[in-house]
Amino acid sequence: MSYETFFQVVLPIAAFIIGSCVGSFLNVVIYRVPLGMSVNEPKRSFCPTCKTQIPAWLNIPLLTWLMLGGKCKWCRTPISPRYFVVELLTGLLFLAAWKGFYPPFFEETRSELQALWGIVAIWTLLALLVAATFIDFDHFIIPDSITLGGLVAGLVASVALPHLHQETSHWRALWQSVVGAAAGFGLLWAVVNLGKLAFGRLKYAFDTPTLWSISQPDEESNPVIRIGEDRKDWDEVFYRDSDRLVMEISEVTINGERREAKGLTIQGETITVDGEAFPLEQVKSIEGLCTKATVPREAMGFGDVKFIAMIGAFLGWEAVLFTVFAASIVGALVGILQKLVARESWTRPLPFGPYLTMGAILWIFAGPPLMTWYLRAMGFEL
Repeated sequence: MSYETFFQVVLPIAAFIIGSCVGSFLNVVIYRVPLGMSVNEPKRSFCPTCKTQIPAWLNIPLLTWLMLGGKCKWCRTPISPRYFVVELLTGLLFLAAWKGFYPPFFEETRSELQALWGIVAIWTLLALLVAATFIDFDHFIIPDSITLGGLVAGLVASVALPHLHQETSHWRALWQSVVGAAAGFGLLWAVVNLGKLAFGRLKYAFDTPTLWSISQPDEESNPVIRIGEDRKDWDEVFYRDSDRLVMEISEVTINGERREAKGLTIQGETITVDGEAFPLEQVKSIEGLCTKATVPREAMGFGDVKFIAMIGAFLGWEAVLFTVFAASIVGALVGILQKLVARESWTRPLPFGPYLTMGAILWIFAGPPLMTWYLRAMGFEL
């Protein structure tokens, strides 16, 4: 086999296979981490429905899902196409990174080993982006194990591999990484807080008294707040200590005891009804009728702030600006289409993490040329 065939055919195929295998592991991360489960115990993947552990010969990325027709071999429950999509997407991203970066990294470092480690760093970032995206789609969260762990990985990779930031000095590369992380954190932190001031309250008004309630399905689940037909998780409403839910009510039933009342406030660990305070831990059930309600809400989750800091640690401050700009445009367009075409409520939350991922991937593969084109289109001479 010639070196050219090995380099142009065998290694790209290997990159795709490695990516699909990593994607198989990411499916484990996406399913288990939000549920608080270990990614190592049980060691084998299992069917979410019948809990049967999957043997190695039936855990082949991409092929197994196709061979089984997207169904569990034992209980025949449909397996989400997402498992196949994650494996295919990760494989394609790893392949694209190999084709796009191995030659440039080798030219910068003149070392095949350093160029290979540079590809591994890009692969690591891409894997973190994929995992965060699908978790955010399902749960509207991005776990700290991904964002903070990825932040540390980005800083370490920048020191060890300065060519990630087109630098030759390890210390200058570390500085670029720190500045990128700080720029990302500071930019979205400002957006979160300004958004809280501008859009931090959701108001309800009803012509007739409408049922509301707060209940907890089980001890492991978050309490659920229902106001009319709207349903919100407790953590979605009470994100900060200062968050306060205020209602104008006609009656309330606390722990089975009904009383007439005019106002109710929930803040911190206290529920206040017409000036009388009830410790939250002592309230087992509460419901009533309301005519108005003001509910706190966030413009963006704090997980997104840490997520863009992680991206900045790997890619630098210019990538942060590009990623946030691209994510905002794509997110706005998709959000408008969802509201107008799918007729979804304007108050329904949309995860921002997937759009940050799209912006970051766009930067990785085509960012600088796109930025140059955009600035020239806007009339800036470069």
